[in-house]
Amino acid sequence: MKRSSRLSLALHALVHLHLQPDTAMTSATLAQCLMTNAVVVRRVLGELREAGIVGATKGHDGGWRLLRPADQLSLQAIYVAMGESLLIRTESDPGDQQCGIVRAVDTVMGEFLADAEALLAARLARVSLADIAHQATPHPLGPTPGVLSHG
Repeated sequence: MKRSSRLSLALHALVHLHLQPDTAMTSATLAQCLMTNAVVVRRVLGELREAGIVGATKGHDGGWRLLRPADQLSLQAIYVAMGESLLIRTESDPGDQQCGIVRAVDTVMGEFLADAEALLAARLARVSLADIAHQATPHPLGPTPGVLSHG
C-alpha cells in the first residue's frame, strides 16, 4: 500500500475488521493485509480506539474488533478520529505575516479551504464504512482457505 494516507490505511483495516466480525484480528495479521508494519497498524488503530471505533484485547484470542456496526460508522467519524486533513494547506511563512499581501492571500485561501473542508465533511457523513465494504471486490485469485488476502 504505497503513498497511502493514515486515513486510507485506517479505512482499509476497518473494512477487514468488518468482514471478520467474529474474529479479533491481530496487528500482525492486519499489517500483512495492508502491506505495512504492525507498529503502523497499532498507531492508526490506537487513534480509532480512543474515539471508541475499535477495541483491542490481549491474550490468546486477542486482537482488534469494530465496536460499532459498519453501517452506523460514517467516514466523517473516522476522518475526525484520525485528525487528518485530506486538503493541502497553502500558508505563507509565519515571518511573512507583516506583509499585507501575504495576510490577504492567507485569509482568502483559508476561507476557500474552510469551505472545501465543510463540503468534504458533509460528503463523508453520507458514506458509511459498510458502503465501502459493499464495493470491495474479492482478490482476483479468490481467497485461500485460512489466509486473508490483501484486499
